[in-house]
Amino acid sequence: MKQTLLELMRMNRICRMVLATCLGSFILVIFYFQSMFQPVMRRNTFAAEGCCGKGSRNALEELYNPTQTEFTGAALLHQARRERVSAACRAHSASSRQRRVLTPGDLRHLLVDETHRLIYCYVPKVACTNWKRVMMVLSGDGKKYTDPMQIPPGEAHVPGNLRALSQYSIGEINRRLKGYLKFLFVREPFERLVSAYRNKFTLRYNTSFHRRYGTKIVRRYRQNATEEAQRLGADVTFREFAAYLSDPATQREGPLNEHWQTVHSLCHPCLVHYDVVGKYETLGEDAATVLRLANAGEDVRFPAYAKSTRTTDQMAAMFFRNISVQQQQQLYQLYKMDFLMFNYSTPGYLKLE
Repeated sequence: MKQTLLELMRMNRICRMVLATCLGSFILVIFYFQSMFQPVMRRNTFAAEGCCGKGSRNALEELYNPTQTEFTGAALLHQARRERVSAACRAHSASSRQRRVLTPGDLRHLLVDETHRLIYCYVPKVACTNWKRVMMVLSGDGKKYTDPMQIPPGEAHVPGNLRALSQYSIGEINRRLKGYLKFLFVREPFERLVSAYRNKFTLRYNTSFHRRYGTKIVRRYRQNATEEAQRLGADVTFREFAAYLSDPATQREGPLNEHWQTVHSLCHPCLVHYDVVGKYETLGEDAATVLRLANAGEDVRFPAYAKSTRTTDQMAAMFFRNISVQQQQQLYQLYKMDFLMFNYSTPGYLKLE
């Protein structure tokens, strides 16, 4: 009887310990999601938290309440862009039955520069190589590199060179989301998509993409594919690429590759309040605004890009004319939120009826 009583008491203690552990984890999760949403709700107070010298203003203060005339136009422009994003998010939330919440995995694309208090969400095919170069110069404080173009493209994409927001603790994440200037750069969705296709499937040196995605695409969507084409995956057509993206089976396999994933799925602008929404079409001006707000100095400039090689609207139209009307409609539905959220017009070459 005593032994049974002791066993019951021991089981009771174990149950209480398990309950306490579960309750603690539940509270931590609640605190995390509260902290994630606070930056979205509180936008009128900006604490310097040791950012700047005495009497100086930080980037958030200057953007939201500009005292310098050079920032007045930029403040109005980015306010309009933020309002556009918010309106699209409200409309999407009203039509969606599921409420989305942030997880640490959602923050992998958000890169942090502690020196200048910046958070940059990188979007592939929207000048992200050059932005990573600039972030490396800024966060390194000029100790290793002083010119972004000194940094080889491959080195710019090494994960350890820049710290992602997902690597911080919950409290540190929340403090940075509140007090750092958060920005991203976007691009006309179909120009970005065609740019990704051209870069990953038409260049011979991208054999890793050919093996990982090209072989799968050829096997699924090419009739009478040769053994060599199935083995190498080096000659995927845009029509086959479109079929892959619009196939429900692709969606079930997991998230799309970052090079053709939607911007709203990479950066979560409905959950993270971005202060600056830069555009590829106004890359030079918007990049200069970010660097001036960050007080980066005259020595750090955003690299110029080669206009002759960029994918244009006319080029995108040429590729889309080679796919079916059904595929055009399916791709538009896939990227519709990016069109609406970032104020891009529906392309005139699309056949949506």
